[in-house]
Amino acid sequence: MNSRETILARVRRARTSSDAVIATRLREHPRGPLPNMSEDLLTRFRERAARLASDVQGPLSAEQVPTAVANYLRERSLPVRAVRWPSIGSFEWGTVGMSVEARAARADDMVGITGAFCAIAETGTLMLLSGADTPAATSLLPETHVALVPISRIVARMEDGWDLLRMEHGLPPRAVNFVSGPSRTADIEQTVTLGAHGPYRVCIVLVADAVTGIARPVVG
Repeated sequence: MNSRETILARVRRARTSSDAVIATRLREHPRGPLPNMSEDLLTRFRERAARLASDVQGPLSAEQVPTAVANYLRERSLPVRAVRWPSIGSFEWGTVGMSVEARAARADDMVGITGAFCAIAETGTLMLLSGADTPAATSLLPETHVALVPISRIVARMEDGWDLLRMEHGLPPRAVNFVSGPSRTADIEQTVTLGAHGPYRVCIVLVADAVTGIARPVVG
């Protein structure tokens, strides 16, 4: 074995040991104090998301989703042309007069439609995972972000969201994004301004049905 092979062998052994240590730590480390979440998670999430200035609709059936999204956009005089995660392919957008492309958002796209890995009832926050079919740009670049959230994916706390990620995917993706209402800042004269670093508005559509592609992407 030459010097290069020796070094690489040491790196592999160290990584194996490190992975085992991390797994043991996550499994055995006691969980810290958590708030009581005895109330209905759906109700709690709706209330908390509304406090963050998200517009919340539903729960709706999968068949009702395109009409609800189209009405939301038209009522606010917004374009009915949008981009969506490529993983979302079960909705008939054309039947309600919408033009929806399956791709990552660009700078000139005004509406982005995504799913969500899960929703956190404690704070009204969405947890989104990046991946080839779930590009982060679709929720970050457009002025209007529409998120389709299965009610079965509402968890109590952020810790539960991370537990779900480890259980379903093991290693996390390149990016995990948390969306807590429209983008905002108060850096200038302590005046809250929406849309400073992302969408001006967030519309959360709660979906009662299990729909392929809006919750459990293949991450990377």
